[in-house]
Formats: sequence, structure tokens, C-alpha cells
Amino acid sequence: MSTSVRSTFRLEVATRPPFAATRTQALAHAIAGLGIRGVTAVRVCDLYFLHGDLDAAALQRLAHWVLHDPVTELVSLSNQEVRLASVAADEPPAGSTELAEVGSTERSTERSRRRLAEVGQQIIEVALHPGVTDSVADSLLDAAQLLGISGLRHAATGQQVILEGTLAPVEVQRIAQELLANGTIQHYTINQPLTPIFASASADATVEIIPLREADAPALLEISRTRRLALDLAEMQAIQAYYRQGQREPTDVELEMLAQTWSEHCVHKTFKATIDFHDASQPDAAPQRIHGLLKTYIKAATDELAQPWVVSAFVDNAGIVRFTEDFDLAFKVETHNHPSALEPFGGANTGVGGVIRDVMGVSARPIANTDVLCFGMPDLPADALPVGVLHPRRIAAGVVHGIEDYGNKMGIPTVNGAILYDPAYTANPLVFCGCLGILPTGVHSELREARPDDLVVVLGGRTGRDGLRGATFSSMEMSHETGHVAGAAVQIGHPIHEKQVLDMLLVARDERLYHAITDCGAGGLSSAVGEMAAELGADVELAHVPLKYSGLRPWEIWLSEAQERMVIAAPEIHWPRLQDLCRLYGVEATALGRFTGDGQLTVRYEGRPVARLDGHFLHHGIPLRHLQAVWTPPETAAPVKAATPPDLADWILRLLRHPTVASKEAVIRRYDHEVQGGTVVKPLVGAHQDGPGDAAVLLPLDTLLGRDNPPPPMPGVALANGINPAYGLLDPYRMAWAAVDEALRNLAAVGADPDQTAILDNFCWGNPSLPDRLGGLVRCAQGCYDAVLAYGAPFISGKDSLNNEYLGADGQKHAIPGTLLISALGLTPDVSRTVTMDFKEPGNLLYLVGATADELGGSLYYQLLAADQGEARPLAGVVPAPVPDPRARLRGLHAAIRAGLVRACHDCSEGGLAVAVAEMALAGRRGADVDLARVPISQETDLPDLADDRLLFAESLGRFVVEVTPATADAFTAALAGHAPVACIGEVTAGPRLVWRRDAQTVAALDLAALLRAWKPEDNE
Repeated sequence: MSTSVRSTFRLEVATRPPFAATRTQALAHAIAGLGIRGVTAVRVCDLYFLHGDLDAAALQRLAHWVLHDPVTELVSLSNQEVRLASVAADEPPAGSTELAEVGSTERSTERSRRRLAEVGQQIIEVALHPGVTDSVADSLLDAAQLLGISGLRHAATGQQVILEGTLAPVEVQRIAQELLANGTIQHYTINQPLTPIFASASADATVEIIPLREADAPALLEISRTRRLALDLAEMQAIQAYYRQGQREPTDVELEMLAQTWSEHCVHKTFKATIDFHDASQPDAAPQRIHGLLKTYIKAATDELAQPWVVSAFVDNAGIVRFTEDFDLAFKVETHNHPSALEPFGGANTGVGGVIRDVMGVSARPIANTDVLCFGMPDLPADALPVGVLHPRRIAAGVVHGIEDYGNKMGIPTVNGAILYDPAYTANPLVFCGCLGILPTGVHSELREARPDDLVVVLGGRTGRDGLRGATFSSMEMSHETGHVAGAAVQIGHPIHEKQVLDMLLVARDERLYHAITDCGAGGLSSAVGEMAAELGADVELAHVPLKYSGLRPWEIWLSEAQERMVIAAPEIHWPRLQDLCRLYGVEATALGRFTGDGQLTVRYEGRPVARLDGHFLHHGIPLRHLQAVWTPPETAAPVKAATPPDLADWILRLLRHPTVASKEAVIRRYDHEVQGGTVVKPLVGAHQDGPGDAAVLLPLDTLLGRDNPPPPMPGVALANGINPAYGLLDPYRMAWAAVDEALRNLAAVGADPDQTAILDNFCWGNPSLPDRLGGLVRCAQGCYDAVLAYGAPFISGKDSLNNEYLGADGQKHAIPGTLLISALGLTPDVSRTVTMDFKEPGNLLYLVGATADELGGSLYYQLLAADQGEARPLAGVVPAPVPDPRARLRGLHAAIRAGLVRACHDCSEGGLAVAVAEMALAGRRGADVDLARVPISQETDLPDLADDRLLFAESLGRFVVEVTPATADAFTAALAGHAPVACIGEVTAGPRLVWRRDAQTVAALDLAALLRAWKPEDNE
């Protein structure tokens, strides 16, 4: 007869040797990347800590059914001491040294450590800080309940790494700190076992009263600084006036809620500010007063176009467009930059989860994800890394893992994206996460407004200290100390919980069980409930909010950005049915109160009011900022030239080798782009399915349900993006044009209809309080306005992420280059009439659509030339100019594709014509013969002729390389006649060789094998 004992058990799960190579090889490679050569072998095992009343039978069942695979893994068990720790929001995470000394057992004595060293082994163990979301442990607790094991009280996970070889203590420490543990969320031990620390504390009903009414200006700013409110003096004074009028002081709940609601992240106050803009290139012109960038440029362009198929723009969590008679599409792209800099996995993971919830927040089913990433250079020497910053390789690895983890577990295909590398992103990586959803026509208008007496219901994950002050944190500049003071701003996701919430909500939507829905994103419940109650008002009880652990104060419960939570407004009559659905899908649901109709937001804790704010003041009381912006064109040098005539073949290889251009297959393969079965044109295309597709095309299966053998045409949707921050260093206006042009080129290249396209903007910029930074942002917004009107593609949603600057230990500010991402969706009338970019058949002709000019400013070619000459930034040359009448060009190409005249199509972007043709050859595993003498030259260029390197590497806009059969060549050129310059520049060849010539003279020739080695080096390792 077995007996149970309340204790903590430690289970170690190791992969059996035949199956361990994949896991250990990556770590060994990363260790070698640190320059540490003494490691001869690596072993990794997972740690599980189980605390509760567990007998041997229960442990056996958990180990067998949940924790290990008996075919590929081995499991062992040992008892362990346990600590219960209180987690304070404003205290920095405990350091690894302090934790390493806690809970020592006989294995961690000095004698044991010496014995390990004698046999050449070092053991590092890593676990999450108490209070940090541990999704695996949460799932383990759920699994135990399903198995009928009720005695499991707490669970935690960790990892053990055993290193064999000759290692100095400092090298072991480096491996622990730089590869295995992120001090923001984790702690580690060396050569002694981890002791699990479970978050626990007594309930805390403390509510502070903040003395504000009599504070002078310095005191107000000090309150903002010490509480990390990120509010300026005018905003603090507006709050002060509100409380003076009410003859009382604010509570901490109220002040924190105002700070989140008024944060740059939530209210976009820079884009709503009054701006006096001075263009220094026109010194005699008076400053231009702009009453809001959003209103004047972004939204204005959409309003002027007035496309009838736009259902919702700039109103809801996501933009919505008409797709078919029965379905609409919702699209949103978010940023999660600052969190990803501190904790790459968690930052990217919750960025994906957050944007999925945005789409869920308009009652849509997510059908595709996108991701665009900007990192520092992967080969950055360790001694050049700024203090307090993670290495770009580590950031990239964590971000990719976070994206993979969330999308794959939710069963949403990741189908489109880009990865850029630039030294300026070392301390401030950019992580753009997008999601496309589908919803029945009419649902959005039915389910968008809460009504008086509706219940305020929170669904999904429990609330902890994750993400406290996340909105204000993302509205501030970072510094080398950010990780120590803002660890609580980082969240960790749990995609399985979000999938459960999604499945339940789709049923609730179809049964019309709620009147309105939104997600708990930045600001948590304070923003979600606050926005839904902006006009109505609400009365909620915080003591009812389900918590991950006790000890949270009321303001922490209200502000927490714990993930996987949604808020709905539900009629009380539907509450029993909602509860039944939640039980069926394993979703926790709690009614917190009601929407009242009095316009006041009242928040209680155990019946006692802890906040009461007027909804109008909360959402409209923020004073508009009045900012100064100056645009001064940079001083440009003479065009960059190589010291000797360039070896063009070598330069083509260099461009292909650059990480921005090189194959992204190793990353793309980690994302599931096939799940849901609707991906028609995939992110990887060609003979070996490794070519870089211009855009993805989806056939949403919702449109086929209930239809037997649906006849063509079958409409689809294409997703693409455009981004080139290097152009913005010279001219943000032209950068905006280029980004719009690239996104729509990519759509056109696969067959999307240019008259049925919509775009989203994401501005990532530096500190907008600095006139020069804001001047560039104004120029970029102006470019967006003009480009959108020229292309007829309205903005339907957007997001800005400002203050992307890093204050280094040197006291200097380091800003990212102003970066604009344009994400685009386009409707494809018939998915069977789409094309891909890979060469198809020898003997087919190659046409270049569009003209080439001497436009190398910001080009990848100039960037590498400047680096050769020791220049940090290639401020030289001319940025590609806007294309005249671009819409007609896209329409002509679309007509040719729909008529079946195009076999392959690829746009020219980074690296120009040379890289575009090389990528088509690589994707099709076929050669080509190209004559540069036939390349159309822009009439705007000052030169009657262009040098070979200009023809090859210029990045002029609006250009496509198109493969057509000889039989359809005349029809193809007729389709483009009058719309764009078109010329036959060569043909596809059977031999595996790419030849560039000018008339009869060869200027560069490369075998496909050499191209492949440069572009995809992992195939040759």
C-alpha cells in the first residue's frame, strides 16, 4: 500500500543518446560561437519539480503519461527541498549568486564541486524566477487533474546542462549568463542543484493615496519618474487639476490606470499632437502647422480614397475589408520591441499572442501570421557589445523561437515576413508581429458595443505580476540598466490557453452570446474594461479576478498584462451558456461586474472603492502635445566608388552572402506554414522549395465549407510587406514611397489585384521629443500620404512604436534608423492564376518591367562599399524616386498574369537586378543569360548610359523580372504597353550558370553552385 507525503520531488528527463544530437549540437555550436573551445561534450536534460501530496503511484503515472517519452527519453527521481517566495513587483529579480546559495544539499558541497571538476564536468541548472509564467508547469498541473491526481499543489520546470571538458570558472559563468539564463526572468546555479521557489504571499489589499494636489512642478515630475508613469509635466498637471476639482487625492489604482491609458503605446499622443514642422531645405518657407499626423496624413489618405470594400479602418483592434459576399478579412500588425530586447523569447512570444488576440477582438478566426524582424549584425564581436545588451545572435535565436512556439502551438501558419540586419538594431531590435483573420460578413457590426447591464466577463489566463507597467515601459527609452528595473514589464505567453479561448469564442460568436469583445493587451484590465466602458461606465470587483498566486495589490491586478485574457460584454441571460462553453473548452471565466450606463468607471476591492474615474476624462482628458519638428536633409558625400574597377561576380556573391539577403530557409522551416491547409503560394517556392517567395497566397478554407467541388474562380488573399530603413537615413519621404511600392510589388508579383489591396503602417522611430527625430517622422508620414493616393491602397490599421533609443553606459543616446514597415493584403481573384518567382523552363524569355536609374542611395551595394572604406553610414547617392503612375503598371502586370502570360515573376529590391535574377535562378535551379545593354534606362537619369555596377545593383522602384514563353512574348508586351518600360533582357538556360554580359562582352559569370554556397551556406556545412 503506497503512502503520500507532502514534499517536492525532482524529476530529471534526459534524451536517450541516439536522439540527443539535435538538441546538444545547437548548444555546442553556440558555445563555440562564444570563443570557448574547451567543451568536449554537452548533455541536456529537463527538470520538473512537483510539490504536493504525491505517492509513488501518482509520480509513476505523471512520469509515464506526461513527463517523458519512454522511447526517446529516460527519467529519474530525487527529493528536493522547496521554498515559497513572495514576489514584489518593484524589486529587481534576485541575482543568480544569491539564489545559488539557497537550499544547498549534500550534492552542492565544496567537496562535490571539486569532484565534478576532477572528472571534467560542470553542471549548470536554470529555472524561471518565482512569479514568471511557466506555461509547461501550468500544463502539467492541468494534466495531473485530467489524470485524477489531485495532490499536486505546485509545479515548476528547469533545465540542466552538463558540460564535459576543460573549462575555467569564468567560461562556465559566461555560458550560464550569455547562453542559458536571462537574468530578467531566470536564475541559475553552477555545480549545485536548483531549489524550486514557488511564488506565494499573503493577500494584500493595500491601496496608496498619492499626494498630488499640492505638488509643484518638480514634485509632479518626480512622481512620474519614480512610479515609471512616463507622463510629462502638462499631463501630470492635467491629472492634478482633475483631482483638485474633485477635492481629493488619487489612489495608486487611478494614477497607474491614467498612466497606462495616456501612454504613447495606448493613445499614440505623438501622432495626435500639434506639430510645427520646419523643412530646412526650404529656409524661406514658414513652418507648417500639422494638427495630428494620423488625422492629416494616414487616416486622411484612407478617407480620400473612400474604397467601398473597406469595412473598418482605425476604429477597432484590427482593420477589416470585404473579402467575399459571405466573409470579411481582419488584419493587424503589432510591435513588441522593448520586451524582445530584454527577453527575446517572451517578448516575441507575447507579441504574436497579442496580435492574434487583436484579431480575436473583432470576432475573427486567425488564419495566418506574419513576422518582420530587425536585428544587429550576427558577427558582432563580443567586446563591441554595449553594456547590458544581449548579443544579436541570442536575441535572434530567442525571437525566432518565440514566434515559432506561439504560432505553431496555436495552429496558425506563419506565411510571410522578412529579416533585416543592421548595427543600429543591436540594442533595439524590432519585432513586428502580424495576424490575418476571417469572419462572417456582418458579425463585426453586430458585436462591437457593450450595453447597460451587460456583465463584464474576463476569460482565459489568470492574472499575475507579468507585464506590470508594460504600456509605459514601451513608451520610454531603454538604457543599460533597463533589465534590472523593468523585469516585471516582460510577459511570458501560454499559447495553449489562447487556443482554448479562441475555440470557445468562435462558438460564442456564432451563438451571439456577447455584445462586445476586446483583448487584455497593454494596460491589462484597466485598458480593456476602460475602453469598453469609455462611454457607458462600469462597476467591477477586483477581488473576483482569478490570480496565479496571492499577494497582488489592487493596482497590480488592474494593470497586469498577464497573457491570454479577453474581456467580453455578455447579457446576463447568456451567462449560464457561456459558463457551460467555458467548462467544455477548459477556459476560466469570471464575471467581474457590470456596465452601468453612468459614464463612471468604478473599481472595487472586496467591496471597497479603490478607483472612480470619469470615462470622458480618462479617455479624452489628456492634453494634446505641441511639438517642434525640423527636417534637415543630411549632408551627402560624393557617390561611393570602389577603389578599383569592381569584380562584379564577387560583388554578386557578397550581396547574396549578406544576412539580409541570404536564405532564410533555416528560420522559415521552423514556422509551420502548411497548417490549416490553405497556403497556396508558400513562403518557400521553386524546384527545391527554398526560393524566397514574394508574397504568400491563402485560400481560406472557411470559404469552401459546405460547398461540394466549388468551381473556379476561387478567390484568395495575398500577404506581403515592404521595408528599407537605409533609405530613411537620406530621405524618409522616399523611404515611405519605397516601402509602399515594395509591398504592392510583392503582391502584384504573385497575381493580386492592385485595385483590391489594403495596407497597414508600423512606424518605429526614436525619441519624438527631439525635433530632428520628429522631423524625419513627419517626412515619412507625408510620403505615406502621397504614396497611398498614388497606388489607391488605403491604410486600414497601423501602430507606432516610438522612443526606440538606447542610453548607453557611455551616456550617449543611440537611436535606431527611422523604420517604416508596410504590410499589405491583396485579393487574388482566382488562386489558380497565381505565379511564383522561380525560373521554369530553358528557352523562356526574361523581361524587365520598369526603368533603371542611377539610384544607389541607401542601397545594399553602397552599404557594403561604405563599410569597405570604414564608413559607418553610406550617406551618398540618390534614394530611388517615386514611380510615375504606378497603379497602371501594376494593373498591366496583373492583367498579364490573369491571362496566363507569365511563367515567373520577381520584384527587384535589395541588391537590385543582380540579386533578383540570382534568386530566380537559385529557386528554379536553372541558369540565365542576361544582356545589360537591353536594360531600360530611366529618362530621369542624368546619364545616357549607366555603368555595369549601376545597372546590376541600383534599387530603382517599380521593377519586375518576368519569365514568359516565346509564344506569349508579344501578348505580354502588349499588356504592359503604355504602362511601363518593358524590354527583353535575356533568357532562361538549361546549364547551371548565370551569365551577365553587355552586348558581346561578359561582365560576370557564376555557376549556380557558387551562388548557392554564398546564399545558403548551411547546405555546405
